[in-house]
Amino acid sequence: MEPLAEHVLTPLRTRLSQAGKPLVLGVSGLQGSGKSTLAAQLLSAVAPLPAVSLSLDDVYLTRAERRQLAQTVHPLLVTRGVPGTHDVGLLHRALDALPHASPNQPVWLPRFDKGTDDRMAPAQWFAVTRPPALIILEGWCLAIPAQTDAALIAPINALERDEDTDGRWRGFVNAQLRAAYAELWQRVDHWVVLQAPDFEVVRRWRDQQEQALRERQAPQAMDAQALARFIAHYERLSRHALAVLPERADTLVRLDAQREVLELRHRNGAAHIP
Repeated sequence: MEPLAEHVLTPLRTRLSQAGKPLVLGVSGLQGSGKSTLAAQLLSAVAPLPAVSLSLDDVYLTRAERRQLAQTVHPLLVTRGVPGTHDVGLLHRALDALPHASPNQPVWLPRFDKGTDDRMAPAQWFAVTRPPALIILEGWCLAIPAQTDAALIAPINALERDEDTDGRWRGFVNAQLRAAYAELWQRVDHWVVLQAPDFEVVRRWRDQQEQALRERQAPQAMDAQALARFIAHYERLSRHALAVLPERADTLVRLDAQREVLELRHRNGAAHIP
């Protein structure tokens, strides 16, 4: 993956070397596609320039906030992941503050503990003490646009059919994409999309992540049935992302079922095929 990070940065090197506000690089990819790995390697590849990586996962609403949302809007919103279960305002405040970070005025970036399904205490957040030249924002639903109202009518799986019979949950999620999340996407200067071959391979990738937890006997590990239900929350937008994100990408990275890079293509037409 190290050459991948270098290829991703190729069209951005000139801008990164110039003084000014941080460049915000968005890395979008479905579950298990390698977003966190690429983000870590981008941090290494951009050195010695200062850079930070933020995950959309780290700004989930607290467990108490999601329970409240489940009571007032729809029960399915207790499960983290879909648009509407993030504290978008918290992320905006972090992005606003990072250009002004200093030892005397550090910017504290939130962290989320998936083991407890809750945000970590502020004392455990990550401190940034100097303005970054590059801000990497990664997440599974980044850059996804809202669907049409007509696309929401038919349920896409058993979860929607049985637990969102009136479409209220998927309508709420779509409304978030149309408003708060669309505004957030506008802050990204360059989009990198890790394109999986299909949704079925995403199921397998996510199961591989869960298998590692099961082998460690981690308390948050899910069995096959629980995992299938969990993934069902993301199926609609995952399939939507596979269909529409390639045309929205500034840098498109097509992956095979083993996460090997088949092709990297920049919007300017430059391409790299391993």
